[in-house]
Amino acid sequence: MVIDAFPQANPAFVLTFAALVGLCIGSFLNVVIHRLPIMIDAAIGDDSSDTSGNHKHTTTNLVVPASACPDCGTELRIRDNIPVISYLILRGRCAHCNSPISKRYPLVEILGALAVVFATMAMPTPLMVIGAAVFSCALLALFVIDLEHYLLPDVITLPLLWLGLLINIKGTFTDLPMAVVGAVVGYLILWAVYHAFRLITGKEGLGYGDFKLVAAIGAWLGWQMLPLVILMSSLLGALVGGAYILMSKRGRDHPIPFGPFLAGAGWVSMFWGQTIIDEYIKLLNIG
Repeated sequence: MVIDAFPQANPAFVLTFAALVGLCIGSFLNVVIHRLPIMIDAAIGDDSSDTSGNHKHTTTNLVVPASACPDCGTELRIRDNIPVISYLILRGRCAHCNSPISKRYPLVEILGALAVVFATMAMPTPLMVIGAAVFSCALLALFVIDLEHYLLPDVITLPLLWLGLLINIKGTFTDLPMAVVGAVVGYLILWAVYHAFRLITGKEGLGYGDFKLVAAIGAWLGWQMLPLVILMSSLLGALVGGAYILMSKRGRDHPIPFGPFLAGAGWVSMFWGQTIIDEYIKLLNIG
């Protein structure tokens, strides 16, 4: 791991620092997860006017307005906005109106911390640590946004794709030709599945955001990881989707986002993909 490259550094200090950075990133991801769908709706005109037809002049982006309680609208103080700690001190409730705070906020912050710590422990070079942390945190944001809004924003998937190609110019995670082919093949595979499914059933089973997410994963990990990513996400999607339909007693037509399964499979493939493939090949040789 990267800590081994710096024998003079205290591993506990490095991992603690990584956790603090991850908590801050997780806090920012919560802003992205909450505000980005609002910004997209506003951009396409959903929030451009009120019921009287008058245009609104409020601006929402990732910087303004300041963080506030979604129920009472009171601006949060700095002490109410400390990752995880504030949630625990406030016992999961707004300090002003006592409304419950979604458990998603501390969960995303904790997952952000774990993502950076795990990248620090698992990757052998600083560039790979940074790349794995960026990849993991982007997938985390996409996971939650798609789960809550059935949306995989281009503003995340497309930069993630280009970053994957850039970081592999020197073969950081895979060779550049494999990254380029991975991006192209990743998009085309789900594009073909989408059109075949629509031709057979007359329904749309996937969204274009799914195509772009697989292309981004292919750009980071190379085309050789795509079969594993698609197989894992499809199996997980079938199992979780089937269980959800049975437990919720909803019909088969109820939409279930595929992005979270792709994101999860992409993350697993970055850290354990080659090991899984090698073990599978060994199993085939034994058989």
